Amino acid sequence: MSETTTMTRRDPEEAGAPAGREPADRALVECESLVRIYQAEGIEVQALQGLDLRVEPREVVAVVGASGSGKSTLLGILSGLDTPTAGRVRVGSWDLTAMTRAQRVTYRRETVGFVWQQATRNLLPYLTAAQNVDFPQAVAGVPRAARAARTRELLAMLGIEECADRRPGQLSGGQQQRVAIAVGLANGPELLLADEPTGELDTTTSAEVLAALRTANAELGTTIVVVTHDPGVSEHVRRTVAIRDGRTSSEVVRSTRTRDDGTEHTVAEEFAVLDRAGRVQLPREYRAALDLVGRVRLALEEHQITVRSGREN
Repeated sequence: MSETTTMTRRDPEEAGAPAGREPADRALVECESLVRIYQAEGIEVQALQGLDLRVEPREVVAVVGASGSGKSTLLGILSGLDTPTAGRVRVGSWDLTAMTRAQRVTYRRETVGFVWQQATRNLLPYLTAAQNVDFPQAVAGVPRAARAARTRELLAMLGIEECADRRPGQLSGGQQQRVAIAVGLANGPELLLADEPTGELDTTTSAEVLAALRTANAELGTTIVVVTHDPGVSEHVRRTVAIRDGRTSSEVVRSTRTRDDGTEHTVAEEFAVLDRAGRVQLPREYRAALDLVGRVRLALEEHQITVRSGREN
């Protein structure tokens, strides 16, 4: 096998990447060189090591990675519950590195919604499904009639209107998560964050929950970021961002193509992510197949860069 791999420059639209993107200042979520360092029992842990991420308005994006890759830390920062050690992060008009405590409360109440893996974290057990959806609206000062209408609309949209008068303990896991989605959407956030929303569900129920998220995106225009360790979730979204060692390492973009006979099919194409310092993480299977370890040779050729093993032949 030849010990060479080639990275070819492709036209984004030709390759199936999102075309016609908004200018940089119109991205809903923009993370630049995010670093998050923790101190744990005298040991310094770098959870994020210069992560870059863009999410456009109305996108549904899955962020995948193994345990310890940094995806939960990223979610904590986007939710306003944590702050980066260095770097820049913006959601809408909010600079998340420069908010006061009061501004963080407003941000979490009005701009971002949450769906957590554990039902006990999403729903109050002594309230019915409708009351759970009503509660964040009441806290935000929404009038009673408007709250009731919004609650009915969300439960119906997510196919769980029959659950309105049931408490969480009377609901299946999938129903609980769909109610949780309704709670997260109650105050009309621009961004909905879902942390392992299918982690405790079987395959069929997981598909129903992911379909509910897509419905919310299609009907309300809500931008959604799903954080998960399950690579199967990526099959349900158009764009998947993989995190490894605290950095975005690759993206998979899915697009619908039409065959010559008029039938449609889905094409998934993987892209490596070049960060602002020019670094790129080659997929592990590429490195293993070509025995790329330590130093490698680079060659700039027409329309492409060639990476070869640095070992002597």
